[in-house]
Amino acid sequence: MIKLLLLLVVLIQTIVCKYFKISKNEMLSSRRSRYLVRPRQTAIYLTKILTSKSLPEIGREFSNRDHTTIIHSVKTIEKLKDKD
Repeated sequence: MIKLLLLLVVLIQTIVCKYFKISKNEMLSSRRSRYLVRPRQTAIYLTKILTSKSLPEIGREFSNRDHTTIIHSVKTIEKLKDKD
């Protein structure tokens, strides 16, 4: 089950990177350029809703980001989703 969840996170990251035409290294980097932040937030949001991983676990899958960053990403994408 754990391997399946890890595989799902990797798959989400790969698909989001392909969609936004960025590399996985760019998405997982610490840079905060808008063209990198939105894909990262999208991948984090999808990971949160499609897996049962905790916030700290998701943070570890995205270059050891803090759980508060995960919360912010999810809220940001939810706002954008409701807006559009």
